[in-house]
This record gives sequence, structure tokens and C-alpha cells, in this order.
Amino acid sequence: MNILITGSRGFVGQNLVAALESIRDSKDRVHMIRGLDHPEDLVLYTYDLDSDPGVLDTYCKDADFVFNLAGVNRPKNPEEYMEGNFGFASRLLDTLKKYNNKAPVMLSSSIQAGLEGRFAGSVYGQSKLAGEQLFADYGRETGARVLIYRFPNLFGKWCRPNYNSAVATFCHNMAHDLPITVNDRTTSLELLYIDDLIEEMILALNGAEHRDAGGFCYCPVTFKVTLGQIVDLLESFKASRTDLSVPDMGDGFTKRLYATYLSYLPTDKFSYKLKMNTDARGSFTELLRTADRGQVSVNISKPGITKGQHWHHTKNEKFIVVSGRGRIQLRKIGADAEGKPWPVVDYDVSGEELTVVDMIPGYTHNIINLSETEDLVTVMWANEPFDPQHPDTFFEIVEEK
Repeated sequence: MNILITGSRGFVGQNLVAALESIRDSKDRVHMIRGLDHPEDLVLYTYDLDSDPGVLDTYCKDADFVFNLAGVNRPKNPEEYMEGNFGFASRLLDTLKKYNNKAPVMLSSSIQAGLEGRFAGSVYGQSKLAGEQLFADYGRETGARVLIYRFPNLFGKWCRPNYNSAVATFCHNMAHDLPITVNDRTTSLELLYIDDLIEEMILALNGAEHRDAGGFCYCPVTFKVTLGQIVDLLESFKASRTDLSVPDMGDGFTKRLYATYLSYLPTDKFSYKLKMNTDARGSFTELLRTADRGQVSVNISKPGITKGQHWHHTKNEKFIVVSGRGRIQLRKIGADAEGKPWPVVDYDVSGEELTVVDMIPGYTHNIINLSETEDLVTVMWANEPFDPQHPDTFFEIVEEK
């Protein structure tokens, strides 16, 4: 299948090309579920401003599907809107007609083409509307399947900051410690995430696009948020490296915005150090914490060291030894009917066979490094972040020697 992508080096174009290439080059064929029976046969014709104009003839002659993503968003002169958003579309369609190629054609338009509300009288919107009318006429004239998408505000990786996306600008500035200016925090935006758009475009490639009652194509997954909500989330993302919080990945918009924010980090900020609490026994380092899913930490015990020797009323934990050789012991607090201590339960663990051991409420527990030479490294999850005002931690030795 030959796919022509104009505007291939733009924001949407880059992401579409990368997605189709990854599908084509995939070894596991999992992408066949998207309806691409032979993804390995995909041939991409990429065309952008710096492409040789002569190759457009070849591409239009052989294309089986056309994604027209070329367009102008912020030209130096307003008249360039019409040339960029209407003029090239005319050349593209004329070239397809030249070769009698009735392949499906997709047009990336904008909600501004509606010329309503704050978009009324917009030169940009007028140019987009003219492009839509051109494509609609082409479809009626040739019988080709025409797909016109009116995109809302787009966001995601590789979107250019300080251009036409407030989200891209905010993410870039926050990641680079630059100020953010918000005139009205209550301003509402409808946002479409790039990966959701790409999924829709792949559906369109297979004739399964979504269409509304007016015949326009659309992506069914969008988010309505305010500028204030966006900025607050970005500030929490930035702070998460010091307070170790984890964004709510169960919220679809938060998950997508966090991925977008990360993509704007400069390379020297990909890593960050954690605070290690060290003493003669080893160290304890908190990795991350959540408001409702607890915290994760890394515990390192020196050879021969025993840690723990405490119990909890409600708090519970999971221990996973990932390196070294150790023993985890638990004993129910109190005594049995005969007044004797409850028996100690032993679990020998090592990094060679990863095993989860639950720390049960009401059981005192410890972890012993059995090695004389190696550190014991344990990943620990607790169901709640540590609260020094309510630690729910009580000393009691598991087994008297």
C-alpha cells in the first residue's frame, strides 16, 4: 500500500510517519489487529516544503491513500494563509486528477474553519474553509472518498512551542525553568492528543473513520480543560521529582499531559538524584509515592544486618528481594491459648528467584541479610506514604536469640 503524506515533517506528519514505520517494521505482527493485513508492505511517500516538486507527480500517480497534512499556521504575511492552506491543496488535487487517481484523500482542517465565536472573520479560518470546500468539490467531481477532519487544539510530543499550541509552550517553558503567562485561567480548550489522532488516522486508512452528522470526520477522544488546570498539572509534574508524587495515570488527560511534558525535558534533566537515608546498617531510599496507592522504596542492608523488628495495625507492605540472599521472618504478636508466643514463619529469599512476601497487619517482621559479603537489596511497597504524625509502626523483636 502506497501512502502519500504531505506536510510530513510537521507535528502531525512526524508522528504519523513514525507510527506507520513502527507498524511496518514490527516483528510481532501485533499491529495486524488495526486492520492492516500486510503492514510490511506499507510504502511511505513523504513530502514537505523542501521536497523536490517533481516527485509530487510520481507520488500522486502511485498513491493508494493521501494524507494532506500540509498547511500554514503562522506565516509572516496573512496572504500566505490562502496560498499555504488552499494553493497547495489545489496543486495536490489537480495532480491526482491528472493521473485519474481516485485514491481516498484526507484533509487536516481546523475547528477555526467554522468561523464561529472567537474564530469569526479569521483569515486562517477562511483559508481552512476554502480548503474544505475544494476537497468537497473534488469528491463530488471524481467520486473519490474525501475525509475532512476539523482538528481542535492538538498536543503531544514534537509539537513546536511558541508556535500554535499553548500546551506545547507551557510544557517547554516548565521543563526549561522559564516563566508561563496565563491571562485567564478559566479559558477553556478542547484538546486532542496526538496518539489518539494517529489511531483515528489509521482507522481512516482502513475505511473505518468516525463521521458526524454533517459528514466531517473526527476523533472521538478529546478533553475539555482550562488553562488553569493545565498549568496546575504541569507544576505538579515538575514538583514530583522532589516530593516523589506520581500523577494520577487513571485520568486520561493527566496521563497524556504527563507524557507530553516529559518529551520537552532537556537531555540533562532526564535523570535526578534521590535522597538516601544511610547509616551503618545500609540505606533506605524512597522512590515514589501516591495519594491512594502507597509508596515504593529501595532498602539496602549490609552483610549480616537485620532490619525491621516492628509491626503495624493497618499498614501493610510487600517485600521483594532483587539482589543478595536473605530471610524474612514474621510472627503474630501476642500469645496463643497456652500463653506461648506464636510461631515464627521464615521465608528464605534471593535475587535469583523474585518472590513477593506480604507484611501482614498484626505481625511483627524483619529482614535479615544472610550473606557475609554481599549487600541485600529489597524493593518495598507500603500501602500508604509514611506519616511521621501517625507512623503506625511499633517495635517488637520477631525472634529472641
